[in-house]
Amino acid sequence: MTKFATFALALGMTASSALAGGYVAPVVEVEPVVVDEQPASSNAGLVVPALLLLGVIAAVASDDDDDDDDDGTDGT
Repeated sequence: MTKFATFALALGMTASSALAGGYVAPVVEVEPVVVDEQPASSNAGLVVPALLLLGVIAAVASDDDDDDDDDGTDGT
């Protein structure tokens, strides 16, 4: 009986120090994920010439040059 009591006492003393503080989950630090995205391009290299072309077309279409004075008669 004394061996059992000694064993129980030794087990109780070691178990209390082993479990002091309880279980703590390990902390895993997660590194942030860096996503390398390409910036959205505005294609300004195509927009400016397209606007200039539209301007030239509008200028040619609105040309009101009436210098020929053609009134329908032969004039001779």
